[in-house]
Amino acid sequence: MTSPAKAARIDELMQKAQSALKSARWFEAERLAQRALELSHQVGDFGRMSRILLPLQEARRQRVQLASDVTGVKWVKGEITEDHRVEAGMHMLEPPLVGADARRIRLTAIRREVPALVLCREPSTQLGLVPVVAIGLMTIRARIDPPEKPAKPTKQWFLRAIEQLGDEAIRMIDTGMDAVRQADFAVSLMDSLPEHEKLHTTLVQLCVQAEEEMRDSAEAENAKRAASKARERSKG
Repeated sequence: MTSPAKAARIDELMQKAQSALKSARWFEAERLAQRALELSHQVGDFGRMSRILLPLQEARRQRVQLASDVTGVKWVKGEITEDHRVEAGMHMLEPPLVGADARRIRLTAIRREVPALVLCREPSTQLGLVPVVAIGLMTIRARIDPPEKPAKPTKQWFLRAIEQLGDEAIRMIDTGMDAVRQADFAVSLMDSLPEHEKLHTTLVQLCVQAEEEMRDSAEAENAKRAASKARERSKG
């Protein structure tokens, strides 16, 4: 159960995130909503998680839109230094750069409030497919069709690659697990790929289910305790 102090802190962050959204301060809204999500997840407050995910999704949608409005996909090659300058737009990393490099660039862009989308591709498969990868708390990998012009991927191909990567992430969720564990797993996936909209809506649904499961479990436990006390009284 969320303590009153923790609940108040989460609610305050949620209110500030909503206010930032209304003022079109997308990066601030994302930071605040992400922190509220983290705190809610730490205490297993799936109800608050489901409510904060929608403004978090909207803040990220605006960030994606700003990044995709920039013309062209930029290739990133060679070593990534600590002072790497991240420009607005869409960035495609290629070997020898790896998924961890893409994550580092994405986090740097968010910290500096630069609207950037970052993908990492791996060497093509024998069938000619292009593996794209996202790394965070989980590793997500999808093998997709190459762009028509391999040296010049289009905006549409880049955004479709993110969608396919996110769809693969959702398929990684084991639906045989209870909703609480599915939600925990989805949180880890979203850490690796925060730009996929359906991953957010999937997590919202799982949080709602997890909250119901926890409530039902608590009610069953309370009923069990009440029945036990009643038996003890009857024996007395």
